[in-house]
Order: sequence, then structure tokens, then C-alpha cells
Amino acid sequence: MKILVIGGAGYIGSHVSRAFLDRGYQVTVFDNLQTGFRENLFEEAHFVHGDIMRPDQLRAVMAAGFDGCVHLAALKAAGQSMLHPEAYAHANISGTINVLNQASEAGISPVIFSSSAAVYGAPQYLPIDENHPKEPENFYGFTKLEIERILDWYDRLKGMRYAAIRYFNAAGYDVQGRVKGLELNPENLLPIVMEVAVGIRQKLAVYGDDYSTRDGSCIRDYVHVSDLAEAHVTALEYILKQKQSLTVNLGSESGVSVFEMVDRARIITGQAIPAEVTGRRAGDPAELVASSGHARELLGWVPKYSDVDTLVSTTWKMYEKYLNRIKK
Repeated sequence: MKILVIGGAGYIGSHVSRAFLDRGYQVTVFDNLQTGFRENLFEEAHFVHGDIMRPDQLRAVMAAGFDGCVHLAALKAAGQSMLHPEAYAHANISGTINVLNQASEAGISPVIFSSSAAVYGAPQYLPIDENHPKEPENFYGFTKLEIERILDWYDRLKGMRYAAIRYFNAAGYDVQGRVKGLELNPENLLPIVMEVAVGIRQKLAVYGDDYSTRDGSCIRDYVHVSDLAEAHVTALEYILKQKQSLTVNLGSESGVSVFEMVDRARIITGQAIPAEVTGRRAGDPAELVASSGHARELLGWVPKYSDVDTLVSTTWKMYEKYLNRIKK
């Protein structure tokens, strides 16, 4: 079986590529290396340096023929999307249309799409399931929701099956240490905590400690990136067998507060990790927790590595290597 992983040199994409390789797939990675790393490319995979904004490059790589495609290439900083919506519309929406058009021309189906919990916006109830109202609060979430709608039309009109996988908070690193590159300019809590631990940042900003949660800090649902990656494989195999598209949430179904994450990181890393409470950020809900029951029912997906200690320890191993390098 041959799979094309677009964006396969990035943080999530490299773990997805690894998951398919571990299951015996022939993997081709297509990436412009804007946020991905050559060190995240595996020897067993074929690499094509290309950009989704170049239909000719997509056409050339897809001409090799594939049993499916995973599409992860996108801009993903929610805050930046509010400042530069034109860039996000271009890269995320127009880029995906290029991918879908070339996949359709090449007869490649299904397409496994990297979506986001950002499609939901502020929670109206918890845990958030797939039927929750979709009211994105940032332009990034809007682009993901629009792409899902486009996918649905391509399914109806072109017979292109798809999986829209709505990630909650991806975290952690490959438990065997096979992914080598650190994520560039992280915006999620855990890698920022680790940047403080190794001295890249002086201290952690905690945005509010007066929420109506168990310790006053925000609660989020973190899912290990290897668990996410495994779901891409099972989603592809489900569609190939059932001939049906699907949309699923992926989360651990348990929330971790900012203070809880920082406390565990201090214990596991042995570092002080200074933190300073600042004001709340606009649009930050007190709690976000997923319901992953649909993924469990359809795909038999159960996260294996999404406990807090595994999330923290696998991330620390990556940053500890960085710390050891700069000390030499």
C-alpha cells in the first residue's frame, strides 16, 4: 500500500509518516520544509520537496499513484490568523483545493485531513462531541471548517472519500525517540514549558488563575501525537473497507490544567520552570475537553500514550537533548 503524506516533515506529519511506516506502508513525504525538518524524514520514506501552492508539483508527485493521501500542510497559529487572514485563506483553503483537485485528477482517494477542535469555538457543553455547534472564534478555525465543507462536496460530487480528524491539543514525542526535530515557534503549553526548562525562555506566562476550575487555571485536553498518528492509519483503513467518509474528534477525554502540567514538568525535568500569572487572554474558555467516543466506536481508537507523565517525559527527552547540545 502506498500513502502520500503532505506536510510529512513537520511535527505531527513526521509522527504520521512513522505510524504508516510501522504498519508496512510505502510512504512518500511531500513537504516544502517551511516548518518541517529534513531530520524528521525517515530513510524508509521517499521525499519530494514541493509546495501545495504549485499544482504542477502536486500533479507530478501524485502521478506515481497512491492508495490514499494524508493532508497536514497548513498555517496553524490561531492568533496570527486574526492578523493575516489573507495568508491563511491562501495557504489553507486555496492550498487544500489544489491538493483535492490534483488528487481527484490522479484518482487518489481517500484523503485524510488534519482538522482541528478550533472549528467548534467556545464550548456550549462538555465534553465536546462532533455534533457540537461549529462557531470558530478565529480565522484559522474558520479555514478548517470551510475545508471540511469542501471535502463533503467533493465526496458527494467526485466520490472522494475523506476523514476529517479534529485534533484537540497535540503534545508529546515518539516514545522511541525516532522523531528528531523540535517544533518551530510552538504556541501550545507543553513545548513552551520545555523552552523555559532549557532556558530558551526566561519564564512561563500563565494567562489567568481565576477561572472556575479546580485550581483556577485553564483546563485543556491533551492527546499524544503518536496516538493521533495511529488514528490516521486506522481512519484510512476504515474508509478503504467501509467506503464511507468520517469526521471524528481525537482527544484524551480528560482535562489537564495549566498548573497541573507545570507541576508535573517540574518534577519530571528537575527544573525550576519559573511561571508568572498574567491577565486572561481574550477568547480563552475555562475548559475544553473532547468526547472521542465516535473515534472509539468507528475506529477502535483508544489513546495509549496520552497520560500526563508520558506527554511530559517524551517531550522532555527531546528538549533535554537540545540542552545537552548547547552545554557542550
